[in-house]
Amino acid sequence: MSYSDGLLSTGERVIHSAKQHWLVLVWGARYAVLGLIVGVILAVVQTGLSSPTKDVVNFVAIVLLAVGAAVLVWTLLRYLNQQYILTNRRVIEVEGVLNKKVTDSSLEKINDAVLTQSIFGRIFGFGDLEVLTASEAGISLFRMLINPMGFKRAMLDAKHEYERDLAGAGVASSPPFRAEQTPIATPSGVVTPPTDETVSTALPPRPPAPSGEPLTREDVTRTLNSLADLRDRGAISEDEFERKKADLLSRL
Repeated sequence: MSYSDGLLSTGERVIHSAKQHWLVLVWGARYAVLGLIVGVILAVVQTGLSSPTKDVVNFVAIVLLAVGAAVLVWTLLRYLNQQYILTNRRVIEVEGVLNKKVTDSSLEKINDAVLTQSIFGRIFGFGDLEVLTASEAGISLFRMLINPMGFKRAMLDAKHEYERDLAGAGVASSPPFRAEQTPIATPSGVVTPPTDETVSTALPPRPPAPSGEPLTREDVTRTLNSLADLRDRGAISEDEFERKKADLLSRL
């Protein structure tokens, strides 16, 4: 089992994963590659020199080759261990080789996502993705992400599915992405910009199924997973969870 698999909670599944573009590795290892090149040149040149200059040049060449190789390997390991994971509940950033650092944001706290792609990035298929959240961290920046449009699209779909599950369980969902808000026409014909109230009115959450209406096994399982996640984070009490669980099981 990989390190990222151990981060998943019960009922949580990976929807999409991505890494930084290989140009990040090239740029990060530029000095190591330069040191290796200089070391090779000095190793070749020192054969035609006389002592003690030959010994000094040979020593410098060995140091450059050793340090350059070590830095190159370390940069490669850091690149391979940098990972961005999207699950059905949150967005996770994993980094570090020996000492791991894990940063995650719940899908319900994500307010917006800003994608920035230069012409060079569009040619080589990478871009920067800023994820704006309601947490104290505020913004998570995913630099030079491979296929950033695909990651953003998957994150939007996962957030929509997560909020639909919460609405089905009778729990109020978080505000939609600001990028999805559109002007709303009033009865008088005047177009006004959307506000929290108008967005809530124009895009109401899916109401919970009426009590007694039969549900499929998949619907019950998905809703129970969402309720368990809310219970674990303290959004609902254990008694509320048990009551909703009993109600859902009775409607199979």
